Amino acid sequence: MNHIKYYAYPHQPISFDFKQTIERFFVEEIPLYHFTGSGNYLILKIKKTDMSTHKLLTVLAKATELQVRDIGYAGLKDKNATTVQYISIPKQAERLLKKNLTTERVEILERTYNKGAIKIGHLKGNRFSIVLHDVNPQDAKFFNTTAKMMQTKGIPNYYGYQRFGEDSKSYLQGREIAHSGKKLKGSREKLLVAAYQSHLFNRWLSQRVKLSSIIVSESTEVSAKKLGYPHELVKILSKQPQFFKLFLGDIVMPYPYGKPQFVKDMHQASHAFIHKKSAPTGLLCGANALRAKSDAAYLEEPFDDTELSSLKGERRFAWIWPQNVETVYEKETKTLKVDFYLPKGAYATTFLEEIGKFSLKEEK
Repeated sequence: MNHIKYYAYPHQPISFDFKQTIERFFVEEIPLYHFTGSGNYLILKIKKTDMSTHKLLTVLAKATELQVRDIGYAGLKDKNATTVQYISIPKQAERLLKKNLTTERVEILERTYNKGAIKIGHLKGNRFSIVLHDVNPQDAKFFNTTAKMMQTKGIPNYYGYQRFGEDSKSYLQGREIAHSGKKLKGSREKLLVAAYQSHLFNRWLSQRVKLSSIIVSESTEVSAKKLGYPHELVKILSKQPQFFKLFLGDIVMPYPYGKPQFVKDMHQASHAFIHKKSAPTGLLCGANALRAKSDAAYLEEPFDDTELSSLKGERRFAWIWPQNVETVYEKETKTLKVDFYLPKGAYATTFLEEIGKFSLKEEK
């Protein structure tokens, strides 16, 4: 266990040293679509080091004499990393950008144009390259084997520790704000309420991973007793070939994106899931969120909050598949470089924690 996180894979923990620094953590955005090459918006492929996305926007706004709201971006990138992301600005600001952007922590790698601005979510995924230290040869080999297996079987899509602030308790402030009934003021309050949403999602996902683990590892009789489920239900669930068990009324979406639909035929839904054609989703509660039905609603309800109406709410994939996993081990330095791709919204640290079986958050 990792706080409220329940791991899906049963192997023993793997030891390695992880630190999120500009030398050891690299991430590059993969755009959702190809840019047109012409239009009213300048598209910048920017490499930044030791700088948050919010700070980058401030720097660009100052250089171009634009408002921050006039600068488009697809997603937030960490400060303590070397990151590559795409930014859009109105074309007429290009001259001022060339003249005034001087910081060494920002490098423009490529320029092109597009008919529209980049907006939040205009992102296919992220490519990561992370260097782990203090890895012995046996663990390096097992790490590679396990990571490749997860590429095939998938992993739970938990929110990473970064979502919950330095003390891991920002969701408590978010819950208080959500229950106040007031309109959210500024990005900080929105982030806090979103952290509360994410906390509820992680708790629900942990419960689903735990019950799936019991069904996979125990007999039908033992599972039914431990879970308090009817014997016939457990028997049906245990026949599903994938680890994460689907229930009637679960909401699945075509993977990696598509419209949500309810599980009515568990065999059909399971077949699509095992072949990576669709994946189950969890609730991010809010005013317009789609809720599960039937048996799945019973499992979801304890982690819902109908008082949270200040955000719209949505569904988030509960299960994802890492791609393009490669590792390179240096025996002399005992370092392991891990390259992989994750869909948007997924956390690299969640993938590493599922392999290592321990929290990567540094103790303060």
